[in-house]
Amino acid sequence: MSAEHDSAEDRILDDDTLDLTLEGADLVEVPKISLHDHLDGGLRPETIVELADQAGLELPVDDPEELGDWFADSADSGDLITYLKTFDQTVGVMQTADSLARVAREFVEDSVDDGIIYVEARWAPEQHLAGGLTPEAAVEAVAAGFEEGMRDAAERGCQIEANQIVTALRHNDRSLEMAKLAVRYRDAGVVGFDLAGPEKGFLPSRHQEALDYLARSFFPTTVHAGEADGLDSIVSALIDGRALRLGHGTHLVDDIQLIDEGDDSDEVLAVLGDVAAWVRDRGIVLETNPSSNLQTGAFAGPFDEHPLDLLYQLDFRVTVNVDNRLQSNTTLTEEFARVAQAFDYGLDDLAVLTLNAAEGSFLPATDRQDLADRVIAFYDDLD
Repeated sequence: MSAEHDSAEDRILDDDTLDLTLEGADLVEVPKISLHDHLDGGLRPETIVELADQAGLELPVDDPEELGDWFADSADSGDLITYLKTFDQTVGVMQTADSLARVAREFVEDSVDDGIIYVEARWAPEQHLAGGLTPEAAVEAVAAGFEEGMRDAAERGCQIEANQIVTALRHNDRSLEMAKLAVRYRDAGVVGFDLAGPEKGFLPSRHQEALDYLARSFFPTTVHAGEADGLDSIVSALIDGRALRLGHGTHLVDDIQLIDEGDDSDEVLAVLGDVAAWVRDRGIVLETNPSSNLQTGAFAGPFDEHPLDLLYQLDFRVTVNVDNRLQSNTTLTEEFARVAQAFDYGLDDLAVLTLNAAEGSFLPATDRQDLADRVIAFYDDLD
């Protein structure tokens, strides 16, 4: 960590003062939709310890609580590449069908406890083949874990749906293989495709064949863009990737000019460039991850200056997500609480953010409406 980099802990709102209630509502109980949620970034520390012992893998520390602290401290580097190195530990223990199924089941359990009613978990099957699994077997193991988690939730009286987004790593050369894998399982719980990994120097256009295949297959795509790189990354995601959603999209504000109207007015005029106007006017979803952005240096901070509020005020289709709940030591409930506290949002604002997520999910239109109806019914009951 550079000397100039303050820890995210210093810039994220103090958890000791974080209020998980809003306008009398328990934010844990508020229905949430999670669109940007990495499967290999959501493991329980105790699960990592147990799976590492079974696999004979050495961990930095063996105590679950200390390991959780290690992940949070290590991820708080101010640099995306360093942040991504923490996944060596989680991916390392996810190399068998049993371990993948267990992680997937626990992922659903933790989502239920976080008040999530729908989640799209993204992960890169190409990273989970060291133990001899085929990509197909890996996807099927995660699907089995999700199914078990959803059945268990139903027995508890909780309704949740969990689907997969197959990710390809932009610095590797397996994107076409992963795109075909995703389409092959489109009727078995895989709802989308994602490009992730180091952003700078690896524009989506490097994967044109895969992205063209997905477009010809009418298969929805989200792309990590505007997190560790600027507008060029976003433009390539939109044009080359035909992205319906932007993962993070933080640097979209680089295409928005704020003009002071004058000394006699508190009004500020926002002038959108072509890229920003396209994203807003076409309803392209922004998967914002504020706490994660502070850790990786995608946004310098403090939290209450994160561009998600400006984008929300300008009617962009903003959603709030966790990115990696282990590395960021967060939950979606806590992200909602931080956003509400930082920007003085009320329940109406959280409802809008959640409805944005329902509309932006990669479900069929009727299912998206069903999700929205569940959200609306909850808020109506609060009145």
